[in-house]
This record gives sequence, structure tokens and C-alpha cells, in this order.
Amino acid sequence: MSTTLWKGARVVLMSLGALSLLAMLLFAGANLWMLAETRGRIDPTLAECRPERVAIVFGTSHWTRSGARNPHFEGRMQAASRLFLDGRVTHLLLSGDNSTRYYNEPVTMWRDLRSRRVPDAAMTLDYAGFSTFDTLSRARDVFAVDRALLVTQSWHLPRALFIARALGLEAWGCAAPERASEGTLWLRAREWVARVATLGDLYLWGRRPHFLGPEEPLDIVPREAALSASGASSAGDTARESASDSASSNPR
Repeated sequence: MSTTLWKGARVVLMSLGALSLLAMLLFAGANLWMLAETRGRIDPTLAECRPERVAIVFGTSHWTRSGARNPHFEGRMQAASRLFLDGRVTHLLLSGDNSTRYYNEPVTMWRDLRSRRVPDAAMTLDYAGFSTFDTLSRARDVFAVDRALLVTQSWHLPRALFIARALGLEAWGCAAPERASEGTLWLRAREWVARVATLGDLYLWGRRPHFLGPEEPLDIVPREAALSASGASSAGDTARESASDSASSNPR
């Protein structure tokens, strides 16, 4: 290789190295910024989670790929039910993916929480919470929520809280119980990438939610009234099932 070609190759390699280093610094810096901005708004254990009128519960799959019950789903349901039954939350907004009639996170959450003695009147289902951004945008623009407790795992809360703040929501994080399981390391690694992508969503390309629709403010009834009405709620099962079947073609 001639001296000129060698010098040219060195310049290219040095430039690529500098760009790679810059990308890594930006990647780490974006994550550290998001973590620093939200650290003071996260209650790290369920016992410490503060009272709030509305809690937004983020959907996730009920099962893992191996067919086991998803511990992240279990943790979120445990947190949501305890917050309501302890009287720290009045209403739960259950937001998740219902992109097809065969996959329905909100109804799965609703069924699970009913089995934990949370009454229908204390729950609202959002069938178009396809992402963290969509859930929070719809909470603000469809369900007229301006402040809420966000219920999900600790590794997800910084991004959720950062988005909420950017959208003008007054939000705090309640860390749902979690335990080590298959795929947890992958989820945490993916979350680092998602945090960087979120900055682009918010400040570069102006992301919009997939579906909005007309405003439907939450119908928040007093906790005692919701509990007293729960005994007469069995007739709602059929109606809720019908809603879940039609939700993918007419998402709320």
C-alpha cells in the first residue's frame, strides 16, 4: 500500500473512531440526563408510593415467550390492586396494546384486577396504548388526565416520567415489584436505546400517537361508591367482552 493510501486510510479510520466515540458519549449522556431528570419523582417501593387520584397502569404481555406468566405483568397488577385497595388511588387507567382482536392487554389487565377485588367502576380501559408515548398522549388528550401516578417497573419509569413531563403532565412514578426472569437483561438494554429514541420523538421529528379521537374524560367515582357497586357488576362481563372484540377496528 502506498504512503498516500495509507495516510488516507488512517484518516478514515480516525474519523470513524471519533464518530463512534461521539455516538457513545451522546448515547450515555442522553440516558444519564433522563435518569437525573426523573430520579426525584420515583417512589422505589410499593409501600412508599404516594397517594394520587388517578394511576396509569402500563400494559405488557400476560405471558413470556416460554409460556410462563410474565413477572412484569404480575408486578404491575399487584401494585395497581394494592394502591386501590389501600385507598391510595381512586381510579386506574389501564392502557395497553389491542392491535388485533386476538391480543388485548387492557382486557387482560381488567380481568386480572377484577380477580383481585378491584371494581369495574374504578377502572377505565384504553385500547390504543401501543407505546409509552401513545399511552401518555392519550391520557392527556383523550382521557383529560393532567396529573397521575405511573405504575410500571423501575427501569421503565424514567422514560415514562420524562415523556409525561414533556407532554405537560404532572406525574410521579410508582415502581412495581419485579424479580429476575428470562429476558430482563434484554429489556433493560433495550430501554437504554428507547430512551435515546424518545429524545428524537419529543424534540426532533414530532411524533404523534397512532390514534386519538374525541375527548372522553375519566368517570371517576368515589372509592366507596365503586366498592359498593362491585357486587352488581357481573352483568358487565358480556359488554366488556364485546367491547374488546370491536376495539381493534374502533380503538378508543
